[in-house]
Amino acid sequence: MKKNIFYILSLIIIGLAGCKSKTTINQDVAGEVIIDYLKANPEYKTTRFKFGEVKFNSTNDLFELGKYKSLASKGLVTLDLKEAKKKFLSKDSSFVYQITLTDKASPLVLKQDGDKATVKVVEYVLSDEKPVNFEQVNSSTAKVIVSLKMVTTDFEPFDKEANKNSNFITKTYKLKLSKDEGWKVQK
Repeated sequence: MKKNIFYILSLIIIGLAGCKSKTTINQDVAGEVIIDYLKANPEYKTTRFKFGEVKFNSTNDLFELGKYKSLASKGLVTLDLKEAKKKFLSKDSSFVYQITLTDKASPLVLKQDGDKATVKVVEYVLSDEKPVNFEQVNSSTAKVIVSLKMVTTDFEPFDKEANKNSNFITKTYKLKLSKDEGWKVQK
């Protein structure tokens, strides 16, 4: 009789343990959920980039031309001199370049409109140094705070709002437990 009661209790305990869904979250699981989310929905900063036929004055736009030449040396654009107007005995000359985006620039170009493109200047990736901080609000939701470090792209010199007070940002994500998919970032 004692054996039968022992077997019945064992089956009940195993049955209850099997029915229990996993509602707790730890730092590793929260980090993996955020990494998967950032792969599908990357965080970045953009700016507008002028290409096509662009005119440069030798004294005024020398710095701007240098930024384009830097991109050309990295293979992201091609520069073709279309017209050069040299003024006799003057430092004020003008040059017209045909600037074309190359295939190598395509991962950084989000949208093109005529002679302007929206390009990524900064990408944010999960920082390795700072751990993922999380707080489980209740059994099916959690709040995760992560530090995303800034990784500049080759188009970064064209960012007009380049106020670099820090080289990282802090983001807060809300995680929700789904019975079918597990923990996911709630949008």
